Amino acid sequence: MAETLPVYLQIHDKIKEKIEAEYWKIGDRLPSERELAEDFGVSRMTLRQAIQTLSDEGILERKIGSGTYVARQKVQEKMSGTTSFTEIMLSQGRKPSSKAISYFFTQPSSSEMERLNLAEHEAILRMERIRLADDIPICFEVASIPEKIIREFSKDEISASLYRTLEEKGKHKIGGANQTISAVIASEKKAEYLQIKKGDAILLMRQVSYFENGTPFEYVRSQYVGNRFEFFLEK
Repeated sequence: MAETLPVYLQIHDKIKEKIEAEYWKIGDRLPSERELAEDFGVSRMTLRQAIQTLSDEGILERKIGSGTYVARQKVQEKMSGTTSFTEIMLSQGRKPSSKAISYFFTQPSSSEMERLNLAEHEAILRMERIRLADDIPICFEVASIPEKIIREFSKDEISASLYRTLEEKGKHKIGGANQTISAVIASEKKAEYLQIKKGDAILLMRQVSYFENGTPFEYVRSQYVGNRFEFFLEK
């Protein structure tokens, strides 16, 4: 049975739908948090959490002293390769682990449908977790995975190492990925999860991963602690 979607994510999806329908366009300033909280019938704390999540995803942009705006597209740096947190940590001789924050099945948003090549009626698993190395928090991750790909696996198998489960038990061959990276600052909640200070630098990576046959199997948004993780490119 699918778990109830957290209220802040429900508001997150409603705001995103308004943006996708161009009710608010690129560069538009959104109403105040107080007005939006009243419009959606939620507390300002819940509304603020939804706004922060959209900001973390690069959909909204918060300007101090000015307000919240629909973000403009950022310049993209092309990267290649599929990033598996577990494999990276093991290759560096560190012990990977995960702490689940939420785990539920739901209908995909339009952006998830587009990135995962899904129809509206197809369900996804949306999973939030903290990824750790030697028990030190490295990143906060939100992963969206088509339900049809992982329905035969247990929660533990998926949470511990999705890639390894897909390869060893699902007999899938992992292919490449599309990745974008941008710099953001830690919100109060993300700072608490990652044991850093609010406002500290973090790296936001969005990745769509594919099987060798070109089928997308995961859309993940990962927020890495800036002074604990670095990306590099090989030419």
